[in-house]
Amino acid sequence: MVDPKRLPSPDDLLILLTVARLGRFNAVAESLGTTHTTISRRILALDRQLGGRTLERTPQGWELTALGTDAVAAAEAIEASLGELDARLSNSDALTGLVRISTPDGFGARFVTPAMVRVQRQNPRLDVEILSATRKASRNRSGVDLEVVVGRTGTVNAEPIFLTNYFLRLYAGSAYADRRGLPERLEDIRHHGFVSYVESALQVPELGHRSSQLPLPATSFQSTSIFAQIEAVHAGAGLGLLPSFMVPAGCGLLPVLHDDFHRQLPIWAVARPESLRSAAVQGAVAAIRQEIADRAHELDA
Repeated sequence: MVDPKRLPSPDDLLILLTVARLGRFNAVAESLGTTHTTISRRILALDRQLGGRTLERTPQGWELTALGTDAVAAAEAIEASLGELDARLSNSDALTGLVRISTPDGFGARFVTPAMVRVQRQNPRLDVEILSATRKASRNRSGVDLEVVVGRTGTVNAEPIFLTNYFLRLYAGSAYADRRGLPERLEDIRHHGFVSYVESALQVPELGHRSSQLPLPATSFQSTSIFAQIEAVHAGAGLGLLPSFMVPAGCGLLPVLHDDFHRQLPIWAVARPESLRSAAVQGAVAAIRQEIADRAHELDA
């Protein structure tokens, strides 16, 4: 018979599993409603019980050692068993726990949010956190279960999942068009104002004016928020380089040089293998994919 005193704490194993998924003690503490110090103390206790280190610090953040990988496999079995027990007790196979998603604010608002609201409606005990971030996939441990990113992924120890392509196109407000007219050729953009991301803060160069090879505009209005950019175009700040899915028909914005310029960019979901084995993360990815499939026409414009 196995001596229970020699076995590691199941609670500590589950904490290690959460660290493996989120990669940062602060994010784990927030997820579990405790403190960074407590997480560190519980991991040290687990290391003592197992007789070795389960985690090592790398330039990318906390990574599992070989011992940690074995411990996480045991933790996943515990998690699965507890999930099955919970499902039997509640007579339901609903998803539970917390899923944390990082996503660009526009795509997050238009596609990720309704997808996750639907998932949560079907799984009332599932908690969702959505963090707005317009960036490439983080090379460091990001503190989230799932990253939705624009452009090439360049992932390290993470799995990229292609979601969709979308288009950036030029638009103008109707009042601006009446006042200034619209360019007839791409070179005419040099006589207009231009609305786009703040180049100095932009982590995805493909989203900015500088990499578009468009002429330098007369003036620029830059914001880190796509929603502020859209409002600026509505208010007449200039031409905007905007995702077409954010500009539905009848919204009051006019297409500019539609046949002469566009930029197509991919959107990916990126997650660590430990996160992708989570039922909640699998449910999130499936829901986002379904939302995209149901509204594909909005992304093809």
